[in-house]
Amino acid sequence: MKITDHIKNAKGKTLFSFELLPPMKGQSIQWIYDAIDPLMEFKPPFIDVTSLREDYIYKQKDNGLLEKVSYRKRPGTIAICAAIINKYGVDAVPHLICGGFTKEETENALIDLQFLGIDNVLVLRGDARKADSGFVPTPGGHHYATDLLQHVKNHNAGKFLHEDIEISAKSDFCIGVAGYPEKHFEAPNLKTDFKYLKMKVDMGAEFIVTQMFFDNQKYFDFVKKCRENDINVPIIPGLKPISAIGQLVALPKIFHIDLPEDLSEAIQDCKNPKDVKQVGTEFMIQQCKELMDFGVPVLHFYTMGKPEQTYNIAKAIF
Repeated sequence: MKITDHIKNAKGKTLFSFELLPPMKGQSIQWIYDAIDPLMEFKPPFIDVTSLREDYIYKQKDNGLLEKVSYRKRPGTIAICAAIINKYGVDAVPHLICGGFTKEETENALIDLQFLGIDNVLVLRGDARKADSGFVPTPGGHHYATDLLQHVKNHNAGKFLHEDIEISAKSDFCIGVAGYPEKHFEAPNLKTDFKYLKMKVDMGAEFIVTQMFFDNQKYFDFVKKCRENDINVPIIPGLKPISAIGQLVALPKIFHIDLPEDLSEAIQDCKNPKDVKQVGTEFMIQQCKELMDFGVPVLHFYTMGKPEQTYNIAKAIF
């Protein structure tokens, strides 16, 4: 079922969902099940599965020279989606990204997803590799999320990448895109950021999932600005509770977000890691209650494969 239909069928009730990382290469599917099982109590209608681009390592050859080798640390997004659908009977939402994939590989992924009966995709440009100062497109791949979105739309319209024939059984993917309540860090200003978000919606994006945030007013302002710009699709807030004191530095650095003063001060006053988790959990419970009062369609948690904190938050609010 499409995410938009799940939201419509909920008739104003806030739904619960979460996002998973694929396990590290070599780990079993049980790692995924262990991350999902506790959270099924809250009846998520869909579960997101991220997709990570390739990175590089350098291996020393027999002649002493270094060889640059491409590798993917967390493969298996499509296979994990299939396993989730088979085991839990809920919709899986794979992330499609530009970085690390050629257009042909993207097309093959869309064909596989269509075979599996997957109804939703989240279309993203993806992050830069660690060694790159900025996003570097993969040769033969898409440069921008709008290019990738158009590829999915073409597939929905029955058009293959390099063939003139029309697909007999057209796909009907419900397409989601990312939104940034605190502005995408590469956008020169909010006006430009909204211009590109509006472009994606006009191209056919049917829902938005936001970057994590900790100040609800920024989400409220973002929704208001979207509506003023005639962006009227569901806007799903993305949420991640603070779980370690190091995240006071890491989250603003990696995700280009601000942390409220009261939250950062409370965490800095913690005496041990357990207290940090407790503060992060309690803050997120109050944040979620306020978002539910606002009428958000879904509370979407970035679990990073660790369900305990999300479980405690969901238990308190659902």
